[in-house]
Amino acid sequence: MMTPSRSAERCELARGVVALAPGLAWMPQSRTLIAADAHLAYEDVIGGTLPLWSTAEIVATLALVRARMDAREIVFLGDIVHGARMSEGATRTVRDGLDLLRTHATVTLVAGNHEGRSRAFAVLGATVEACERDGWLLVHGDRPAVLGTRTIIGHLHPSLHMGGGANVPAFVASDALVVVPALTPYSPGLDLLSEDFANAIGMWSVRRSDAHVVAATIDRVYPFGSLATLRTTLRAPSATIARPTSRFRKKHLRSDR
Repeated sequence: MMTPSRSAERCELARGVVALAPGLAWMPQSRTLIAADAHLAYEDVIGGTLPLWSTAEIVATLALVRARMDAREIVFLGDIVHGARMSEGATRTVRDGLDLLRTHATVTLVAGNHEGRSRAFAVLGATVEACERDGWLLVHGDRPAVLGTRTIIGHLHPSLHMGGGANVPAFVASDALVVVPALTPYSPGLDLLSEDFANAIGMWSVRRSDAHVVAATIDRVYPFGSLATLRTTLRAPSATIARPTSRFRKKHLRSDR
């Protein structure tokens, strides 16, 4: 049985970048909090009958972690909203949530593919294509790689698939690339042990042997070591893995990467 290393509330991912529960990246030098793939207003955009609960929950989580870390800035790393077309009520909910966060920190919105060609300006206001913090380039990750630059991306929704329908959001990090897990509760994520994921990080010239995995639950992070070693172990016959004792963030419906 493979078990994760000792859990903690935070874990260093790369130089100047720290993993925080419940799946946020932290840059202590600039006091920047990074959230990827929030997909705000998901329920409204898909035209479902679900209440718009996830937006308030995500905003509350960000506000709580911002206060705990005394963050000066929150960067949304693309796919801030699930889509540009939403009802007036959902638009108001998203704007109010972002305005609430702005009362205590600068909020920077990096556009992702779900913002669309309009970059969802009518909902979000001004967005940027990328920004740089502490020597790292912050982009969504849906466009061709900028090689030779230390980069933090979202987009891939990395997740550790553990069997029995359990999925745990996870960071995948190397010296040159950090992939931040999706904050939306609606995505089971892309299996970080899959060939699809290996091909995706390969676009950034990162191999499995270069990267390590840190799983994130609601209140803890769990270092799992090398991605290559983890894949070899879990792909072996009869391989099992001990689930972290902390409560997993529940995943719903379908992947929205």
